[in-house]
Amino acid sequence: MKVLVATEKPFAKVAVDGIRKVVEENGYELALLEKYTDVNDLYKAVADADALIVRSDKVTKEVIDHANNLKIVVRAGAGYDNLDLEACTAKGIVAMNTPGQNSNAVAELVMGMLVYAVRNFYNGKSGSELMGKKLGLLAFGNVGRNVARIAKGFGMDVYAFDEFVPAEKIEEAGVHAVANRDALFETCDVVSLHIPATAETKQSINYAVVNKMHKGGILVNTARKEVINEPELLKLMAERFATPKKMGAQTEEANINAGLAAANQIADFFKTGNKRFQVNK
Repeated sequence: MKVLVATEKPFAKVAVDGIRKVVEENGYELALLEKYTDVNDLYKAVADADALIVRSDKVTKEVIDHANNLKIVVRAGAGYDNLDLEACTAKGIVAMNTPGQNSNAVAELVMGMLVYAVRNFYNGKSGSELMGKKLGLLAFGNVGRNVARIAKGFGMDVYAFDEFVPAEKIEEAGVHAVANRDALFETCDVVSLHIPATAETKQSINYAVVNKMHKGGILVNTARKEVINEPELLKLMAERFATPKKMGAQTEEANINAGLAAANQIADFFKTGNKRFQVNK
C-alpha cells in the first residue's frame, strides 16, 4: 500500500516525521509530493497511490481520474470543499476529513481577533473590554465549543444557534441557546461564524442579516469566505477587521494534529474498514 502526502504547502517536519512513523509502522510505503507548482506532478504522483493525504490542495475530478488505485483520501483539516466528493463516490473512493484537530487553533484566532478589534486595532486610542459582552456563535460544532470555552474565561456571555444541535445540548454546555439565526444577530454584541460552505450557507451572511446587529457590533468570520455576501457587506464591513486569507488553522500544533490524524485514519481504514469521518456517501 502506498500513502501519498501531496501538499503544495507542506506539513511541518515534525508532522511529516509523525506521519511517516504511522505509515511505516503499519507496513505501508510513504511518498511525498511537496511544494509542487504543476498539477501534472500531482497527476503522476497519485497514479499508483492507494491513499492520499492533502491539506488545502484541490482533489478534483481530474486528479481522481488519474488515480488508478486510490481507495481513500483524507483532508487534514475540518473543511473539505477542496475535495470533489461526487468524483470520489463515483470511483468508490472514501473521502474523509479530520474534524476537531484544528478547532483550538481557530478558536484562539477568534479571540485574538476580538481583542484586537475591541482595542481599536492597537491604534493608541481607548478601546473596550470583552468581559460582559454577548458573544453569539453561529454553529456549535468543535470550533464553536472551543470558542465558548475560551470566551467564558474572558467573562463573556455566550449564545449559540445551530440548526443541527438541539437547544438542550447547547444549554448543557453552559451556553444560551437562541431560537434562530436572526435572534443571534439581534441579541449579541459579537457574532462569530462557524458554518461550513454549503449550497445553503454560501452568500447567506448578507446585508439584511448583519444589519440586525446594533451599532458597534462585531462580526468575526473564521469559516469559509464564501458564506459572506461581500458586495452587500462592503459598506457594513468598511471599518471592521478582516484578514485576506483563511488562517484559522495556521498553527504548528494544528498542522501536526491534522496530519497525524489523517495518517491514523488511513491506517485504521485499511485495518478495520473504519469510515467514521467519511464525508462522501
